Amino acid sequence: MKETFSRRTLVSGAFYAAALIPALGVIGSATAAPALPQLDPNDAMAKNFAYATDTTKVDAAANPGHKPDQTCVTCSQYIAATGGCNIFPGKSVQKNGWCKAWVKKPGT
Repeated sequence: MKETFSRRTLVSGAFYAAALIPALGVIGSATAAPALPQLDPNDAMAKNFAYATDTTKVDAAANPGHKPDQTCVTCSQYIAATGGCNIFPGKSVQKNGWCKAWVKKPGT
């Protein structure tokens, strides 16, 4: 026995499929990204950039360009979504931290 589909059935099926695809994408992207490991201040790269977990504890004599209001969260290298930093890929940094690569984030 031969089954036929009307044009109306085909179009409505395509419409429902097209509506479902973006919904599946939203559901798939809702899974949380794994947390990044914390940057160790004793890490060689962290030491090269004089990374400190607390901007108030930065050695002013060794870092004359440092200002107390400079923190990772106000730096353009900081990635707010993950707590990471472009300078230290794959690691998270303290919001109140600081390093020599600090560059003022526009609008802060």
